[in-house]
Amino acid sequence: MKTNLLFDFSVNKENKTIVIQREFNANLELVWQAWTTAELLDQWWAPKPYHVETKSLHFVEGGMWLYAMVSPENEKLWCKADYGKINQLKLLTWLDAFCDENGKENTDKPRSHWTNIFSEDNGVTTVHITLQHDSLEDIETMIQMGFKEGLTMCMQNLDELLPVLEK
Repeated sequence: MKTNLLFDFSVNKENKTIVIQREFNANLELVWQAWTTAELLDQWWAPKPYHVETKSLHFVEGGMWLYAMVSPENEKLWCKADYGKINQLKLLTWLDAFCDENGKENTDKPRSHWTNIFSEDNGVTTVHITLQHDSLEDIETMIQMGFKEGLTMCMQNLDELLPVLEK
């Protein structure tokens, strides 16, 4: 079991991207399942004390994951992921956006095109994430909204969930 897991987070202003590399102490199949199954996403995708409630998840190319980040006061912030390419256990892309409870995009808020590449080496799975944005301003807005801190907390949630799933 690897104890010093990689978590690299960088912003490339020229390319309007955020690039993240994150390792997990679990096999590829389990990490993939955690990223693609509503019941599992609901357990780790939101930073505590928030939690996620999936309204629908249609995991196919052209499908959508519609979910709410729910505050401790039960306020819901709706988001969606419109799935692009899916290459089982290797690649997953989606367009992430804030929306209403029916999936209608909120064009006043930034959106991100996520490219997630999965690989495994000796039982450690790495997810290489690139978020492409329409503008540098969108990246700055996301950073100000606490994206890095929130994502860090979500990845820690997944770290805690994976050993439970392996049993």
